[in-house]
Amino acid sequence: MTNYVETASVLVFFIGFYGLLTSKNIIRSIVSTVIIEMAVVLFFLSINFLPGAAPPIGADLTSAIIADPLPQALVITAIIIGITVSAVNVTMLISLCRKERTTDWDIIKKKNSV
Repeated sequence: MTNYVETASVLVFFIGFYGLLTSKNIIRSIVSTVIIEMAVVLFFLSINFLPGAAPPIGADLTSAIIADPLPQALVITAIIIGITVSAVNVTMLISLCRKERTTDWDIIKKKNSV
């Protein structure tokens, strides 16, 4: 089952990457970035999945397969970094929209290149 989840996460990553490359709107670029970040989180979770694994804290640690806590810590860190990057992107977008009055990449490039 994890093979399907890994394949889906790679597919979602490339969907977000395609959206990032082809987007002419800044808001769509930010959403594509969030999609890429969540695909990476899904991939991290899927590569370490063990059916029937016990959590590393608070379980009977002698009789079961124990889940590795390191990927879980990396996923939590990746989620927090993703939220922070998204918040900074939205803050910069608000500032840019107040200044340029548009969210189109091409119009902003033309205004700044002159």
